[in-house]
Amino acid sequence: MGSRMTRTGDAMAESLVAPRQVTGSGDMHVVLRYTIPGRASSDLRDDDAGIALPSGAQALLEAEYENMLACVRCGLCLTSCPTYVLTGNENEGPRGRIALVRALTEGRIPLTDELLTHEDNCLACDACTDVCPAGVHMGPIQVALRAAAEPAVRRPVWVRALRTMVFDWLFPSMPRFRFLVWLVWIYQVSGIRAVLRASGFLRLIGMSDADDLLPPFVPDFLIASGQTYPPEGDGSDGAETVDLFAGCVMSTALASVDHATVRVLQRSGCAVSCPSGQGCCGALHAHSGDRAGAVSLAQSTIASFEVGGDRPVIVNSGGCGAMLKEYGHLLADDLDWASRAKRFSSRVMDASEFLATRTLPVMHPIGAGSVRVTYQDACHLSHAQKITSQPRELLRRVPGLELTEMAERSLCCGSAGVYNVTHPETARELGSRKAESIIATGAEVVVTANPGCYLQLRARLQATGSKTEVRHIMELLDEATAPVIAR
Repeated sequence: MGSRMTRTGDAMAESLVAPRQVTGSGDMHVVLRYTIPGRASSDLRDDDAGIALPSGAQALLEAEYENMLACVRCGLCLTSCPTYVLTGNENEGPRGRIALVRALTEGRIPLTDELLTHEDNCLACDACTDVCPAGVHMGPIQVALRAAAEPAVRRPVWVRALRTMVFDWLFPSMPRFRFLVWLVWIYQVSGIRAVLRASGFLRLIGMSDADDLLPPFVPDFLIASGQTYPPEGDGSDGAETVDLFAGCVMSTALASVDHATVRVLQRSGCAVSCPSGQGCCGALHAHSGDRAGAVSLAQSTIASFEVGGDRPVIVNSGGCGAMLKEYGHLLADDLDWASRAKRFSSRVMDASEFLATRTLPVMHPIGAGSVRVTYQDACHLSHAQKITSQPRELLRRVPGLELTEMAERSLCCGSAGVYNVTHPETARELGSRKAESIIATGAEVVVTANPGCYLQLRARLQATGSKTEVRHIMELLDEATAPVIAR
């Protein structure tokens, strides 16, 4: 992790204060390559030459150069960064990471395994972006760096094969995704899982933590095939039609949340359309260095929803919503797709963002009546999309619900897409820290709005023996707005 400092790491830290030599004018910068000040050529280790930048990498980095230059190194971001909070290491903080990428872009330091480790440790949670007074956007910098470096990253053959299967075979195909969920369901209900856990085999092969993240699957998929669900209620708000982004994980592993979202939207007076051809948003691809895969999925998504004209595109996953709203940036340099992407992104709304503006039917208590709830801010909903008040406003509408805030509410829970699989130790530490904050509130239910957070919180709370229930906000609103059946 970032706490391991070597000579190369010390040199990276020096780049925070090293002067740069730049010539040029206007918005164009021509950067001269030179060694880091204070280090003679004889000081270089044999591996300091680093890894050769792949073809096209420099252009990807330079596209975010002005974004990097906006960082004034004030340090206001440090206490918001999960990895800096855990390590206190400058290279594991936002301004340190930006300094490293900027120095790499300017040719002042080489691409090394250690640089990649510090950058890969970033959860891309956008907490630093949220508090940055200079307007730096960390997400696009990380996406650009990971895409630029991926062809040169040294990975075991089996890891590359697994990435190919996941990113090229599984995620682009919803039928394959649904088939996988069926297999996992069989694994859970057949007793195979219980045997493997009891025998200690999962722990032996290092899969115990990943297995903990699996929810109890029920193959009740929401298959987007162009169907439209009619509005319910008296239609006092007008029978508006909205498009639902079903998602990959949400429509399969967590399909109950998609079904709940449809019902709540119907009760708010909306017809809900599920355009065919949609699938994964591409967020995992973008954050894992597969920019081409992310672009392909973005184009497919945009094309699927264009039949809806300008009507709202509703999404119930904070991470997916942030990615959908970034399509305009992702495809900004594509002449054929730039305007289409920008138009699509302008239509995207989180479910809570949309519902907060509408009248929901008469709400009634959930569960036995009075219940204490705490709300967990999903990073890509709160930091990237700036949506924090709307979910809380909706929760306060529920009779008998007592909303209490947790400590460190803006700190990442450690999920971050597949981060809890690729960086299990850091994710476990962050998740346990979040679980402690939740338990301290005395809440019976913790509510979130992102599938990764949902699974991470569930696993970490169970690990502590806590009985706190984890629910997606749309599940809770579905229960609170469901018609009361007279007895």
